[in-house]
Amino acid sequence: MDDKTTIATEVAAPPAGREQQPFILLHAISRQFHQGDTTLDVLKAVELAVWPGQSVALVAPSGAGKSTLLHIAGLLEHADAGEVYVDGVATSRLSDIQRTRIRRSDIGFVYQFHHLLPEFSAIENVMMPQMIRGLSRHKARERAAELLTYLGLKARLTHRPAELSGGEQQRVAIARAVANAPRLLLADEPTGNLDTHTAERVFATLTELVRGSGLAAVIATHNLDIAAQMDRRVTIREGQVVELS
Repeated sequence: MDDKTTIATEVAAPPAGREQQPFILLHAISRQFHQGDTTLDVLKAVELAVWPGQSVALVAPSGAGKSTLLHIAGLLEHADAGEVYVDGVATSRLSDIQRTRIRRSDIGFVYQFHHLLPEFSAIENVMMPQMIRGLSRHKARERAAELLTYLGLKARLTHRPAELSGGEQQRVAIARAVANAPRLLLADEPTGNLDTHTAERVFATLTELVRGSGLAAVIATHNLDIAAQMDRRVTIREGQVVELS
């Protein structure tokens, strides 16, 4: 991966054959944190666009602002300035209820720690967000079984998290993240706790799912081999998102 970079703006080319409007566009996003008398500019006028069916690796050192960027993109956190457009809709003036509705219907999250509910089986963990959204128990179970089978967990549907390996737990977490058929997937170091071989398997499953379903995806990772397999690679330098070529 060479060191040439360009600002990752909205004028970056969409994938061949895809619509011209990005699913998510971060425009002039800035975020500051205050520590006593010190102001830390984590993000400064950030520009980033991601199209349906496109995977973007976010590669940056700890403390650079990766998680902050993902939280703002996922409408979990407000920016101090700028706008987040989701499917062309400006979100900064939406109510909390409207933002929550977008998160539930259009955005899936995967974290470094799987955060599965320990008292529920794999299939029940994947059913949960669907039932919260209003799907019947029968339909939620069908969808959960289909997803887990696709991710290679057909024989583990009734196992609780403690009975699953680390890689299996993270695949359940991925299934849960996409259970409501979101259009954007945000993942924060999803393979960070896994050994190299398991991480590669989990990531291969994740990218296959992204490309097969037409999701837009932003995945933060320290693994350069994994990042190299994605459609685009970006990093955060001096508070701005820049494209890695």
